[in-house]
Amino acid sequence: MVQALHLAENSSTPLPRTFAGDLGDNTELNFELPDPDNDQVSDYDFQQQIETAWQVCDRFDLQTEIWRGRILRTVRDRQKRGGDERGAGFLKWLQDREISKSQAYSLIELANSADALLQSGMLEVGDVKHFSKRAFVETAQASPEVQQLVSEAVQRGDRMTRRDVRQLADEWTAVTSDLLPVEIKEKAANQSVPARYLTPLVKEMAKLPEAHQNFLRSEVAENPEVETVKQVTAEARYLAKYLTAATQVQVFNPESIDLEAALEEALRLGCLSSTADLVNNASQLEQTAAKLYTTWKRLNTLAERVFIDSGESTPHLRSLLSCLAPLTNSTIEVNLGEEGTAFSHPIRLKILTDDSES
Repeated sequence: MVQALHLAENSSTPLPRTFAGDLGDNTELNFELPDPDNDQVSDYDFQQQIETAWQVCDRFDLQTEIWRGRILRTVRDRQKRGGDERGAGFLKWLQDREISKSQAYSLIELANSADALLQSGMLEVGDVKHFSKRAFVETAQASPEVQQLVSEAVQRGDRMTRRDVRQLADEWTAVTSDLLPVEIKEKAANQSVPARYLTPLVKEMAKLPEAHQNFLRSEVAENPEVETVKQVTAEARYLAKYLTAATQVQVFNPESIDLEAALEEALRLGCLSSTADLVNNASQLEQTAAKLYTTWKRLNTLAERVFIDSGESTPHLRSLLSCLAPLTNSTIEVNLGEEGTAFSHPIRLKILTDDSES
C-alpha cells in the first residue's frame, strides 16, 4: 500500500503560514515491503514490489527537490532585493538549515531547468511523474531536440529513466551528426548497429582536425559495422591523445620532426596506441621533472630557514635536517621498492642548473 502527498505544482496560490502544520502525518510515505525471508513470494513478484516502491520514492524525491530549489531561489532573490548583493544573508539562511552552498545552487539549477521545460511547453506539470530524478536532470541538460523527443515519449505515457534519455540522445546523434557517414546512419536507423556505439565516436572525432575526421569517416563508410565503429572510436581517442600531448612536449623541435608524418607512419604500422602513449608519457615526464625541480628548490629554502632558526639547543630538529640531506643535495637519493627486499635498490637523480654548471 503506497500513500503519497501530491502538491499542485502549477498553483499560483501562496502557501498558507500553517502549511507545514496542516500536512500533519500525511506527508510520510508508507510502504508494505515484501518479507525478504518469505519463500512464498516469487523473485519476480519481489522485484516488482521493490521496483514500484523505488519508483515512487524516486518520483517523490524529484518533485520535492524541484520545490526545494524553487524555495531556495525565492529566498535568494528576496535577499538580493533587500540589498544583499554579496549573498551573506542567503548564506546565513543556508547555514541555519545545514545546507551547503553547492547543494543549494544545484537545487536551484534543477528548479530552473524544470521551470524552463514547463514554460517552453516541452513538458506539462503532470509529466514530471513519469521521470526518475536522474532522468529529469539528464533531460534538462540535453539539447532542445532531445528534449523534444523525450517530451513526445512522455506524452505517449512512457516512463523515462536515465538510460532511456541517453538512448534518445544517442539516436539523435546518429541521425544528425555530420561527422558520421550516411552508411552508418542508415544502419543505426534500422537498428542493425545500436545507436549507443555512435555517440562516443562522435565525441572523439569532434576533438580532431578535419583531415583526421575525413580519414576516420571513410573507414566507417567502407565497413559500417559495430566492430569497425569500436575500432575507429579507439583510433580517434588515441589520435586526440597524440595530438594534444605532442603540442606539450618541449623536446620536439618543429624544424627537426614532422609530427604528422610520424603519426601517419604509426597508423600504417598499426602502433598508434603505443605511439600515443609514448608521446603522452614524454609530456608527463617533462611536467614531472619541472615539478620535481620546483619542489626540490622549495625543500632547500625551507631547510635553510629551519637551520637558521634552530641551534645546538634543538638537537632533534638538527637531526631531522640531517636525515633530509639526501633529498636536499644536488644529487637526490631515494630507495625504490621496500627496503630489505630483493626488489629494493637505490636510485640517484642529479639536478643540474645553469648556476651549478657555471
